[in-house]
Amino acid sequence: MSLWKWISAKGKSNPEKTAQILGLSIFVFLLVVAGNMACKKKVVEELVQEEESAGIKEGLNEYEGTVKVGIGKYLFVPEVTGFDIIVQGQIESGDLSTLVDKEIRGEGIFSANRPSILVAENIEVKESEREWRTVYTKTEEFALDDYMGQKEREEFQILSDLSYDKKEDWEGKEKGKVFGRLEKETVAEGEEQKDIYRIIVLDEQGKEVAKIAVDTITDFAMYYKNKLRLFEDFWFYITIKDTVEWKIRRRTREMFHAEVLFCGIY
Repeated sequence: MSLWKWISAKGKSNPEKTAQILGLSIFVFLLVVAGNMACKKKVVEELVQEEESAGIKEGLNEYEGTVKVGIGKYLFVPEVTGFDIIVQGQIESGDLSTLVDKEIRGEGIFSANRPSILVAENIEVKESEREWRTVYTKTEEFALDDYMGQKEREEFQILSDLSYDKKEDWEGKEKGKVFGRLEKETVAEGEEQKDIYRIIVLDEQGKEVAKIAVDTITDFAMYYKNKLRLFEDFWFYITIKDTVEWKIRRRTREMFHAEVLFCGIY
């Protein structure tokens, strides 16, 4: 029996009780509405606080924080929420990886046309409580040679149901994205050591179904892999190259060669 039918039935014999129950129902309803409004208000306030804490506006912005990833021209500083910092040109030490775990500050340019990028104008490294040392000043225009934004990623279609013995699933296609895990093997090449990468392609149950021989990985892809260091499995955005010879493919399950342009969790 519904609440209103129960109230109606009881109300015929006890009007006072009916009025009490009706009043209680209205009170509960108002509490629920007030609770929902409070939750929504809290969410909005948190979003506003996050936006204000980021403090990013069109044009020149100041930033500060501790570097967690430095690869190629890309810096990841968690305190600079939602942005990849691009450093175009050489820093004092010659390699951004030397800034990892160091506290830095500087200025960067933000443009609404590139909503996830902050282009560094300068960088200072903290050496003591009162001393900062300049390690970078921008001297050239930045170039997005291997950067992949959301719009570019939408052009990559999922390569599904891949198998080493069904080359028709990839041949004739120039690019795509696959779900899997990056495997690295270090081998001797003369007197030097060389890292060889493969993508272990996984199905929806996380089971290995095939492999992809990786010829090259862009700095941007490797940067994002390190940025998302808490994850093991990614979506890899790739360009498809030569098919592996059948006798090797049958033995290794490597389907084709590829270049990795980006990797992410979606």
